[in-house]
Amino acid sequence: MKALVYEGPRSVTVKDVPDAKIERPTDVLVKITSTNICGSDLHMYEGRTDMATGRILGHENMGEVVEVGDGVDRVRVGDLVCLPFNINCGFCRNCEQGLTAFCLTTPVDPTMAGAAYGFAGMGPYNGGQAEFLRVPYGDANCLVLPEEAREKQTDYVMLSDVFPTGWHCTELAKVQPGDNVVIYGAGPVGLMAALSASLKSAAKVMVVDRHPDRLALAEEIGAIPIDDSKASPIDQVNELTNGLGADRGCECVGYQAHDPQGTEHPNLTLNNLVHSVKFTGTIGVVGVFVPHDPGSPDKLYKEGEIAFDYGLFWFKGQSVGNGQANVKAYNRQLCNLIEQGKAKPSWIVSHELPLDRAPEGYEHFDARDDGWTKVVLHPDGS
Repeated sequence: MKALVYEGPRSVTVKDVPDAKIERPTDVLVKITSTNICGSDLHMYEGRTDMATGRILGHENMGEVVEVGDGVDRVRVGDLVCLPFNINCGFCRNCEQGLTAFCLTTPVDPTMAGAAYGFAGMGPYNGGQAEFLRVPYGDANCLVLPEEAREKQTDYVMLSDVFPTGWHCTELAKVQPGDNVVIYGAGPVGLMAALSASLKSAAKVMVVDRHPDRLALAEEIGAIPIDDSKASPIDQVNELTNGLGADRGCECVGYQAHDPQGTEHPNLTLNNLVHSVKFTGTIGVVGVFVPHDPGSPDKLYKEGEIAFDYGLFWFKGQSVGNGQANVKAYNRQLCNLIEQGKAKPSWIVSHELPLDRAPEGYEHFDARDDGWTKVVLHPDGS
């Protein structure tokens, strides 16, 4: 089969690799019809992780079931399915509690919790930027989609990661109807957090970024764009909240946050949130942070540490929740919102490309080129 293979920093190639296949009775084999390039893929693309060469990338996947193992009971050949990026068994202690991002069965390393497709440090599982994908524990991991999903794939494929992750951020931040919410980052996840806050009837949703195309997308759904290259985002949030600060804050950037001058500061958005969220406010963090980052220009963060404004955080009585989204906790209800026309996450999609143009998609998305806000690949040629 053809697949997108990681060959080193900023080097990915579409090549022939061994076919994905059923390996265990609980496996499902999926023909991939849509698979997204995610901002998290860029950490590996840029060489900031220990991603092994030869690995197949891609953790935002959907497609049609073409084969099932003998132990699969619920999923059927011909089903169109969307796959959570985090691979779960469905029966371990964490999965039973709905914490599927921290599955205890799927990691190979016994000191780890959680696994994902085509992701550094998250197990040996190949990604879905390929013609076919092996799905372990198919009954647990396949969300069977309504028939209309065949014609609305750019909506439904977002259930694999970014829509549930944006929703998860608002859950961590405890967003309630009537809240004022500030979101740092207008990439796909930040935009989904803005959509999620709006769906939860937030009174005011403010989105901080500096890329005009991304801020324009935020404005399209009624969010207030805040350009941090023009003035302090903290001052702008305070002005919009009568000096009180936002009730809730969402961090959707992660450890490669940059200031407007282009200098990387892994603590930038976290500290800005402490300053721009009110006393006793809550913060959700879904931007990726890693235990070690040898490539970081920040001395502390090479060891996964940051200079955090903890004194002010404590003094303001704030609280924070963080970590990967437990996609299965949300994907079915978010699927219903799409089916009923209450949510259309595809509004962020800028480009749909065949698999052989994936290297081009990575190059433009990584460069944050104007207009390249979300790329969907179609390995089946659709």
